[in-house]
Amino acid sequence: MDTNRLDALSIELLSTESKDKLAEEYGKVIENISTQTVAGLYSNKDLSGDPASGSVEAKRFANVKGQKYGTARGKGEAPHVEAKPVVVPVDDDLEYLEEVEEKDLRMYGVSGLIERRTANHQMVIGIDSDVKFFDAMAKEGTEFSTEETAINKIVSSAIATLQGTKNDFVNGVPLPLIKVAFSTTYYNNFRDYLDEATNSNIDTSIGEAGKFHGVDVFSTVNMPKDVDFIVFIDGAVAQPKHPSIYNPTQIGLSKAIGFGMFIDMGTKVVTPDLILVKKKAE
Repeated sequence: MDTNRLDALSIELLSTESKDKLAEEYGKVIENISTQTVAGLYSNKDLSGDPASGSVEAKRFANVKGQKYGTARGKGEAPHVEAKPVVVPVDDDLEYLEEVEEKDLRMYGVSGLIERRTANHQMVIGIDSDVKFFDAMAKEGTEFSTEETAINKIVSSAIATLQGTKNDFVNGVPLPLIKVAFSTTYYNNFRDYLDEATNSNIDTSIGEAGKFHGVDVFSTVNMPKDVDFIVFIDGAVAQPKHPSIYNPTQIGLSKAIGFGMFIDMGTKVVTPDLILVKKKAE
């Protein structure tokens, strides 16, 4: 590719059209992270506030309690115990930036380069999100142990324990809200049982998933190294994100052009009592 063509491509990468293309592709990135990662699918969506302000509030899951009709009316009292919102600081500031050189433009062209690199950013952002999601649960959840030795009995016991949780906020947890995330090694050991179960497994973008005793189960490569599996409820962790695009800009004293994305993020456990962590045997 001649120098004139490279110069033309560099100009094209700095154009309004390329900025619009980046906005479109990064829009897809954020949407896909919300639907194709564990954190995106199962993080707490009941948030109030603007992540750009530096924090949001997340509400925790709680069972409503039935009261006699008219109990709370006009008395200024809540009819049941209410969980205070959890403040989630948005203080994890990340950047995903590229420096584009001649060889990049020569190989892929402007449109191809943007699509290729934003796809890579999506993968990396997704991994970062899930790693922090599981790290938070592993640190703040309740460690689970049982005298059961059969692998299916161990998992069944953990599910039953979480399902039967009773405290000021919950009087048991509905099975559809419960999820089980396995390390890949533990899942491989558990897979023989799943293969024999009546519910077939399905392929998803977050790993192989299926049902076990009415609960969604799946494997992840992003589990902390000392954890076999985590049983948790949908919404146990809040992970707000505030993305902003860094449009193509000429880098000073060079021929390179930079572009990418900034993400301000926070990750905080909302329901530590509804997370059970099975650690690896020592």
